[in-house]
Amino acid sequence: MLFKVFNRGKDESLYAGYESLLRSIPLFMGVDSEGLGKIAKSLVSKSIKAGEVLFNKGDYDFALYIVVSGQVKAHDGNHTFATFGPRQFFGEYSMLDSLARSTTITALRETELLRLDQGQFNLLLDKNPLLSRALLKTLVWRLRDYNVIEAELTAKNQEIKRQKEEMDVQRKELVSLNQTKDKFFAIIAHDLKNPFGAVLSLSELLAREFESFEPEKLHMFIQQIYKYSNNTFNLLENLLQWSLLQTGRTVVNLKSLNMAEIINENIDLLKANALQKGIELAWVNPDDHFVYCDRDMITTVLRNLISNAIKFTPAKGRIEVEVVKDSEYLKVMVRDSGVGISPENQQKLFRIDSNPSTPGTNEEEGTGLGLILCKEFVEKNRGTIAVESTEGKGSTFFFTVPRFENKS
Repeated sequence: MLFKVFNRGKDESLYAGYESLLRSIPLFMGVDSEGLGKIAKSLVSKSIKAGEVLFNKGDYDFALYIVVSGQVKAHDGNHTFATFGPRQFFGEYSMLDSLARSTTITALRETELLRLDQGQFNLLLDKNPLLSRALLKTLVWRLRDYNVIEAELTAKNQEIKRQKEEMDVQRKELVSLNQTKDKFFAIIAHDLKNPFGAVLSLSELLAREFESFEPEKLHMFIQQIYKYSNNTFNLLENLLQWSLLQTGRTVVNLKSLNMAEIINENIDLLKANALQKGIELAWVNPDDHFVYCDRDMITTVLRNLISNAIKFTPAKGRIEVEVVKDSEYLKVMVRDSGVGISPENQQKLFRIDSNPSTPGTNEEEGTGLGLILCKEFVEKNRGTIAVESTEGKGSTFFFTVPRFENKS
């Protein structure tokens, strides 16, 4: 590549054209006519064809370039940082330092350039101190412009980041809503349809052939109808409460309550179910414990946990309700001697997207919805819920409720 150098004897009109070009470029706006004329006479013209590289990243090319016509791009491989067209310039910092080029410059189309070499520039500064001051002033203003642009870009990036975070939240909410919808339809399609089908079949059989059955057979049919009806009622109750939660219509009514009353009520309610399977249901160390919670929600949580314990505990087993307190929370534990839960299923219990539903020891049916409802209710009451279990040895479900210090 050859540079065409224009000496003093060259056409003065060409220098005048260069000077006019320099005057239109912001970098030289503070330089007087004499200084511009001297810079114009130090310029070297250069032509490059489309696709031709002016210099590569890592090259030691110490010069400022001004685009007269055409267009070039500053890039690193396939990533383009900027493009430069007529009356734009690049490489001003290479006139002040001797570092390697940080990008590659390639012509996008045939381009005419003017080159101001670092050595020529330093000679001009040595001979013209005022020129140095004028250029320094312009560079300072340019740096300020860069700072303004950087601040604007930072603000834009923060806004983009905020929007991305909002979109991530919305995406997670949509995924959760979709999983909720799938679970709801699965319950309607299977867990409601099947028990209703069984009840209808047994009812139809009894209505059509009642006189032909022995009392023992009739008693068994009636027990089956009661079992399916009771399970379906409990499911519908959970579905109703769950749907109210999903639609934001559940109001949390926090009050000071005696946990002993809630535990006693649930044990009395479910003791018959436990005895029917030959299971002992007991409250260990009963005592008054005051909490601050929503009575209906915590009642539902405890009822679900005890019902599940009965479901998964075989005959002659034992279920214990125990309360432990610390300075802030009451911990309510429901411990059974049942079949236990595998570590894999423990990870899925409180998740609607993968909640397992396992038949009980007497083939009791369930949906897995109860524990999800328990988790949401406990969290609405500012507590946590978890499980500890060993297969074949039983499980302990426990949840926390904020304590209330009774001053009376």
